[in-house]
Amino acid sequence: MKAKGLAFLLVAMLAGLAAVFLGTRWLQSKSAGDGTRIAVAAVELPLGGRINREALRLVSWPATSVPKGAFSDLESLDGRVAISGIQPGEPVLESRLAPVGTRGGLSAVVPEGKRAITVRVNDVIGVAGFTLPGNYVDIMVNTQKTDARGSGDDQMISKIVLERILVLAVAQEASRDETKPRVVNAVTLEVTPEEAERLDLARSVGTLSLVLRNQIDSEPAETKGITRAVLLRSTPEPQPVAAAPSAPPPRRVVRRVAAPQDKICVEVIRGVSKTIECF
Repeated sequence: MKAKGLAFLLVAMLAGLAAVFLGTRWLQSKSAGDGTRIAVAAVELPLGGRINREALRLVSWPATSVPKGAFSDLESLDGRVAISGIQPGEPVLESRLAPVGTRGGLSAVVPEGKRAITVRVNDVIGVAGFTLPGNYVDIMVNTQKTDARGSGDDQMISKIVLERILVLAVAQEASRDETKPRVVNAVTLEVTPEEAERLDLARSVGTLSLVLRNQIDSEPAETKGITRAVLLRSTPEPQPVAAAPSAPPPRRVVRRVAAPQDKICVEVIRGVSKTIECF
């Protein structure tokens, strides 16, 4: 009986080991899919940086969920430029790369038909350093408004001249992964050629200010600008304090009193004095 029990225990152990082995092989085959391998980032790929083979690796990926634009050949990615930051382990997709032949740098990030223009800022104009790459800003100019009648009567005016402008870089940094405020002296913006002309004229005729806006807010601001005269008129004027009413003058009261039948006497009150007059 003892030998029989040991035999059953040995068979159970062998069956358990076989089950573990087969289960492990099944899980590995499921995770490996059907042998499809795609390129992912082995290290962080910065925005505008050139990609080399050492920064990539191939990993197994289920064929039914391969992302659109994925690569299976590392040679085809050598020398390409990333137009957005790619973190380690992320698939490298065509939509996140500049066209073939593009050199690295900020110019690779500028879309076709757009331009990059840099404006000088400080801690106030740059919204205390919260203007970061990837943010959107409105651009406001403060300048002198000339009277349309040519009378020479100029007045100060503040007006938003450009809306929802993408910030490409601050100083020499274009990474969009940073969220910590940075006070810099220059900001590079993405604009159309027409917007570049408006911005260049605006900074030559007045003082620019950047107005940070919500990243998903695309509604245009319907404003006419504000002048110094309108600003002051919008401030309510203080109302004059009403003077306290003065005391009324004393009234003269005349009262008839009894008198002899041959005379008529009256009592006359003047202020606090009182007299009797007879006629």
